[in-house]
Amino acid sequence: MSKKVRNAIIALIFGNFLVCIGMSLIFPVMPFIKNELHLSATDMGIMNSLFALAQLIASPIVGQISDRMGRKKILVAGLALYAVSEVMFAATNYLWMFDISRIIGGLSAAMVVPTTNALAADITTPKQRARVIGLLSAAFSGGLILGPGLGGILAKIDYKTPFWCAAALGLLSMLSFIIMLPNDEEIKSMAAKTGGAIADPRATTGKASWAQTKALLFGPMGLLFLMILISSFGLVGFESIYSLYVNEVHHFTLENIALVLTLNGVISLFFQVVLFNRMVTWLTEKRLIRYCFFLAFAGTIWIILAHSKIEVIIATLIVFTMYDLLRPAITTLLTKASTTNQGFVNGVNMSLTSVGNIIGPLVSGSLLDLNYHYPYLVVIVFLFASYLLTYRIKDNFTHVEIN
Repeated sequence: MSKKVRNAIIALIFGNFLVCIGMSLIFPVMPFIKNELHLSATDMGIMNSLFALAQLIASPIVGQISDRMGRKKILVAGLALYAVSEVMFAATNYLWMFDISRIIGGLSAAMVVPTTNALAADITTPKQRARVIGLLSAAFSGGLILGPGLGGILAKIDYKTPFWCAAALGLLSMLSFIIMLPNDEEIKSMAAKTGGAIADPRATTGKASWAQTKALLFGPMGLLFLMILISSFGLVGFESIYSLYVNEVHHFTLENIALVLTLNGVISLFFQVVLFNRMVTWLTEKRLIRYCFFLAFAGTIWIILAHSKIEVIIATLIVFTMYDLLRPAITTLLTKASTTNQGFVNGVNMSLTSVGNIIGPLVSGSLLDLNYHYPYLVVIVFLFASYLLTYRIKDNFTHVEIN
């Protein structure tokens, strides 16, 4: 890997990490905002869902634009919007401005997260790609894990402080992208040398875009996109009610829950940064995806049947780690499968993740009102069905061209 490629990857990891911190900074601050401004729980719920909704709608569109206009422009613009959204959130006390800020933040995430994966696929060789995608996924997970903690610490100064700090870091990351990322002509040259995937300028009309979307979702790669949807639905559905479930059923204290989430963050980052590439080399993406679905399925059953806190903690760490490996494994396989339009592919990937992020908490929350075990029983069914579907992934599932 050349120095220029290495510097670009470092900048991409930092940008991915920063945007994901921005996604989760709001969670510990929500009670302060709600109480300070006398908002309702519904107001807060809508505010959060707008981020994922904007990300859902924008991701495939932005991905295709990056295929035509170039990755660097989209990434720099995305981080500029990120800074704008954080400044708006910090500067206002009006609900409608909060909502607009979250919409802009979702658009920013749609511009940055899938485009970083697409650019990484453009400038790396197939052999390097698993490790790089693993690092980007670790940055994604690390941002989501550290965001609430950092938000809580900074909120002790003032509940708006986390957002001012995030805006400053957004501008810093934007400058690092301008300086460290190669321009689009250099990216094409680097892709030619490495054999990396690169954008295809064809099919730029809305009709062609819909044709491309159908080719992705109902073609050979459709199975992988289905697994992306299920894994995001399962993870967020599992995660969104976890503290309520273990507190009510297994009598976890706040200290117990904090311990589990901290251990999960450390273990997941270790697996993604240190072990992911080795696991892909040893097992291949196909087998790794299969084992992850099975172990997540088994771990969720164990949580339901467990009789001690230590059992629940071990089972939880297994489930979370498997989810954290699933996304980079499926994403790596997608980047290897498609020879063109990586921005569009990763945009659809992020859109389906957003669908899971919207549906997961809604379904789990509704089922939780009926019975504490129902949400995890539904997750178990989906995980086992996904495990069976992995046997339909073809061994020659590579080099799919999107026309």
